[in-house]
Amino acid sequence: MTGGQALILAGTGMLAEVAEVLVLQGWHVVLPSRRYSPIPASETKPGMAGSRALRPPGLTRQGVGEPGRAIWVEASWDRPHELAKKTEAVLEGRAGLLVAWVHGQYRHSVMRAVEPLLAPDAPVVEIRAADEFAPAAEVEPSLVAHPTQIVLLGLVSEVDTGRALPHREVAGGALAAIHRAVNGHPPSVHQIGRLRPMVR
Repeated sequence: MTGGQALILAGTGMLAEVAEVLVLQGWHVVLPSRRYSPIPASETKPGMAGSRALRPPGLTRQGVGEPGRAIWVEASWDRPHELAKKTEAVLEGRAGLLVAWVHGQYRHSVMRAVEPLLAPDAPVVEIRAADEFAPAAEVEPSLVAHPTQIVLLGLVSEVDTGRALPHREVAGGALAAIHRAVNGHPPSVHQIGRLRPMVR
């Protein structure tokens, strides 16, 4: 796969665990968002063991033994061209991976704006709310020129169907999709969590 740079489009902190794992694996991660959400480059902190446990094998850049870095860019989804321009200014060439959790209202314009920042063969991982689409088999990727893994998020946990879908399950699903993407698996759609609580 081309490059060791990843672009993560998400609300502030929504994919912080994912960014942290990628940084620990040697990726250089660019995070455009409205508010700053720091991602440590190499320090160990409480909860890191849990983040490492989420990490599927295969996310390490070949030959890289030290952590990467995370760069925050102040940007807003409602100004997609400005977001792309600011992001391009901090990228070193084109990104080799895009992970995007963008609200449906802004998804098309933001994804189109950042597409020129991606390497031609860069895989994409899109995270979406499962209730936006029915059925899952008809879900189309935003960037058809890039191999895309789509993660559909349910409303409740797979483990405890009486609780909302926790960030840990979201991060685990996103990391599994990234693993498939960087290892060249065919495009696919996977649902994380359930759409509604189970009736007992």
